[in-house]
Amino acid sequence: MDEERIEQIKSLIRDVPDFPKPGILFKDISPILADPSGFNVCLDLLAEHYDGKPLDTIVGIESRGFIFGAALAARMRKSFVPVRKPGKLPAETFAIEYELEYGTDSVEIHVDALKPGDRVLVLDDLLATGGTAAATGQLVRKAGAELIGAAFVIELAFLSGSNRLDVPVFSLVKY
Repeated sequence: MDEERIEQIKSLIRDVPDFPKPGILFKDISPILADPSGFNVCLDLLAEHYDGKPLDTIVGIESRGFIFGAALAARMRKSFVPVRKPGKLPAETFAIEYELEYGTDSVEIHVDALKPGDRVLVLDDLLATGGTAAATGQLVRKAGAELIGAAFVIELAFLSGSNRLDVPVFSLVKY
């Protein structure tokens, strides 16, 4: 049954060549969001995987992680916390800068978003090289919370991003 549901999700992922730059094959999740059945299947599979696991909060990474994270948090009756690019959060923040292939980037979380001891799942739509997810995990820990795992709708396994994460990684679709 899970394989059927995974195939349904895969059938909704659109390949967009040369986006955002030449040579990149972008995995577009927009068709999943436009299909109520497909979107619910994603949420069902994620909720089933984490059902019964000690979990207090889902942290979604800007921006598509907000969509899946907030919906999953509501479904599972957990709190939701956004992690954003610099300058987007209105209150005091923790920030982590991380390396990109060429240059650096950073992400931020509100200082009071997590309580010490909160058990946190990081969620995003896609895992590529793992830099943003690893930085988000550092933010979670900086806030005093416990990172219990990271989940993704899509994982580009050939980029080995899960190797940068020191927690269990769960991905619905792997390429």
